[in-house]
Order: sequence, then C-alpha cells, then structure tokens
Amino acid sequence: MNLSYWEIKTWFSQVDFCIVGSGIVGLSCALELRKRFPRAKIVILEKGVLPQGASSKNAGFACFGSLSELLDDLKEHSFDDVFNLVKRRSDGLKLLRRTLGDQAINYQQLGGYELFLDKDADLLEDCLSKKEVINNLLNPIFGDSVFSLKSNSFNFKKIKTHYIFNQFEGQIDTGKMIEALLHKVLSNGVKIINSIHVKDFAEMNQSVKVITNINEFSTAKLIIATNGFASQLINVPVRPARAQVLITEPIRDLHIKGTFHLDRGYYYFRNIDNRILLGGGRHLDFTGEQTTVFDQTKKIQEALEALLKTVILPETSFEIAHRWSGIMGVGNQKKAMVKALSNNVYCGVRLGGMGVAIGSSIGQELSNLIE
Repeated sequence: MNLSYWEIKTWFSQVDFCIVGSGIVGLSCALELRKRFPRAKIVILEKGVLPQGASSKNAGFACFGSLSELLDDLKEHSFDDVFNLVKRRSDGLKLLRRTLGDQAINYQQLGGYELFLDKDADLLEDCLSKKEVINNLLNPIFGDSVFSLKSNSFNFKKIKTHYIFNQFEGQIDTGKMIEALLHKVLSNGVKIINSIHVKDFAEMNQSVKVITNINEFSTAKLIIATNGFASQLINVPVRPARAQVLITEPIRDLHIKGTFHLDRGYYYFRNIDNRILLGGGRHLDFTGEQTTVFDQTKKIQEALEALLKTVILPETSFEIAHRWSGIMGVGNQKKAMVKALSNNVYCGVRLGGMGVAIGSSIGQELSNLIE
C-alpha cells in the first residue's frame, strides 16, 4: 500500500501500545491502558471492516453457565475452580455494565431457563439432585439461590414439564454493546485501523516490529486479543470453534421472553425485537466446526430449523430472516489465557464462548500485566 508521510506519521509512528483485535477484549484493554497511560499512543488493528470473531456476532447472553454446564465442569475441575469461573463471569458482566451503562447495551435481566428434551430425563434428574449443592457453592457470589424449578409456561413441546430457572441471567443487544464500546474507545483518543491484517511480528531489543498486509512498523508493546484466531499468530493452546446462528423474521405476539439453554448448553435461543435468535449445534460436528471460516453447514442449519419447528415454535409459523456464524476460542481448560509471552508481547485469549461475560475483565487484567 502506498502510504503517505502523513498516514505513517499519524497512525504508524511512535506507537506505545499496538492491540491486535477490536473485539471486547481488545477494546476493554485499550480503555484500561488509557486510564493508566493518559499520554500513550494506542493503536488497535482490526482485520475486518467490523470486529471479527465473535464480539459482534454472539447471541447476546449475559450468562455464566447453565446448571448442567456447571455440573459438566465439575467433572474436570474442582469446586474452587468452578466457583472462580463463575465469579469471574459475574464480575466481568458487572464491569461491562458499569463501563457502558445498562441503557446503552439494552441490558434486561429476564432470567435464564434450561430446558430438557424428553430423552434427557436422566440429565434433568442429575441436575435436580445436585441443584442445592451448586446453589450453596454460588451463594457467596450472588447472595441468594441461583437455580430453581419452574413449569413449562412457554408451552415448548417435546421437553420435560419443568425448566431449571436462573434468576440472575440477562441479555444484551450485542450490536449496541459493540457500538457503545467503540465510541467510548475512540472518544478516549485510541486509534482503530480496520481492514488491516497482522501477518507476523518480530521482537527487537526494546520494541516489536509488526508486519501487516500493507506495511511494517514498530510498537513498544504488542497485545494479541484475537481469541479464536490467536494460533495463527502465536503458539498457544487455543482452538477455533465456530458457532452458527439464525434469526427469524418478526413474530406477532411473541410470548417467549428470556434466554434459554438446551442440551447441556449446545443449543441456545432468546427473544430479540419480536424475533427468535437460535444458535448452536457445534456438538453435531466438533471436528468440522473447529475452523476459522465464517460459513454455515446444511447439517447444523437443518438441526436448528428442526428445533424451531418441533420444540420452540411448534404452533407458530415463522420465516428465517438471516443466518451467520462467529468464531470463538476454546481449549482443554475453561480458564482464559492472559499472560506475557515475552518482555514486550502479551495475549488475552481462549475465552471459551464467554466473551460477553469475561471480555471486559480479561481486557482489564491484560492491561494490568503491562508495566
């Protein structure tokens, strides 16, 4: 690219902090760095026209894990580990809400529901038998019982007659959230450059050379916040995980309100603008969905539509308005990876599908690593 002297001077010279990725983590990190270093030159590089990955493509769940998900976590993690996971998610959501305000992100605490298909009777019984154990575990975080039992008031079909209800779960408007976060970052003098792809970097004695598809420049500190795409740039145990989503056209007199989890959280849906947003199905093809390609597959899209027709909206006609996918970052551990890779390179990745909940706090923690 034929950059002018003015472009090089304004955007690519004397950079103190270069952040790769303009999702929730990257933007939150930039805000915290601005508080700590008021005069620093902070530049965010984003390969997409809009934030790529999942930050502007997620379902907008302000959640911290359904009961069956937390019980699954206990198979591989200690009680203390699960407690800390949930606390980080709860604290992260509070930080996001404080940073932007509930009105700006259209936060609504309508509660979350976990549904159980007729075939999942054993899973429901296991959840019920351990519900109070988890409530007691989480009580210090929320000051009350999180999970309770509710009857099938939304008249879903082919499910057990009761839901497990989470009174603390909420939902946000993802587009408004990212728009508000971008506005706040830009108003604090942070520069964001879109449609620029970081191909590599090389650490020098006191700086890092950043190699992009249009130029090369130096920064004092380099921060990788690309989550599911991180392994393309750094050697970290993070795998991409695609999540496919669809949304209906507006449905007249839609009575479904809240966020809903099904099949151990592998399916999830919610109301938004008198529509139903439904996503998931990654467990139908774990290998195929371990990709950074934004696309949809026939197998998963047909499964999502079948779920709409038979379980969620069995007596309501609907049309699909739009389909998309987002790329998450997962690993063998649920704990996010926030660390210094060297004296001048840092990363905050592997959010495990909980970017809305923990992205703000990961960004803050990432900033605090840097001296």
